[in-house]
Amino acid sequence: MIEMHHVTKKYGEKLVVTDINLPITPQKLTAFIGPNGAGKSTLLAMISRLLPQDIGEIYLDHNEVKTWKANELAKKLSILKQSNGIALKITVRELVNFGRFPYSKGRLTAEDEVLVTEALNNLGLLELAEETIDTLSGGQLQRAYIAMVLAQNTDYILLDEPLNNLDMNYAVQMMQTLRRLVDELGKTIIIVLHDINFAASYADEIVAMKKGQVFAHGNVDEMIQTAVLNDLYDMEIKICEIEGKRFCMYFS
Repeated sequence: MIEMHHVTKKYGEKLVVTDINLPITPQKLTAFIGPNGAGKSTLLAMISRLLPQDIGEIYLDHNEVKTWKANELAKKLSILKQSNGIALKITVRELVNFGRFPYSKGRLTAEDEVLVTEALNNLGLLELAEETIDTLSGGQLQRAYIAMVLAQNTDYILLDEPLNNLDMNYAVQMMQTLRRLVDELGKTIIIVLHDINFAASYADEIVAMKKGQVFAHGNVDEMIQTAVLNDLYDMEIKICEIEGKRFCMYFS
């Protein structure tokens, strides 16, 4: 389980995340939503220890994140940042192999190879496995980075806007894959999403952030409500229901 107590982060005098008190339910898919600048990415970076918090504590399985040894944390928690860049002429498979580094230290075992191939297959990359990453489109490269994170095979997976550059088909496949990881393998996934309809369709719980604070938190039925979303985004959002699922209309 991930728990945050009074977590605060500032840059200079500017508060970007303020007094976050939030539990993340294990073995569920939790979506972070909210306007730009709400602090979603900063909070993910602090959970993963990429950024230190200025105030407060973050616990992973009842131990403060800052007390975990780096290699043990990498076996427990993985993260995909918004922007990634590896300036190496390597193949897609070699990139995904990096996900196994906490275990293999570069010497892949047969088990490592199986997990890498599974990750490539889940992201539709087997045919591109031997292509160099500098030849990929933006969407293909994004899928390769996601495959690397999945190959890491951690209990906790943090994804910061992973649907960037993905077309509708691959975005849906991606969310279906994440849903299977939760339902079939018991993974705990936190994902930052700008498309609230993906959050409504695939998440178990939604955390809405605004101005560096938790604006609201609950299950999908509690959160996909006009009273919540209109105030969150400062615009009118119409909720409709199709085949038992709620969808948001915000184009007019």
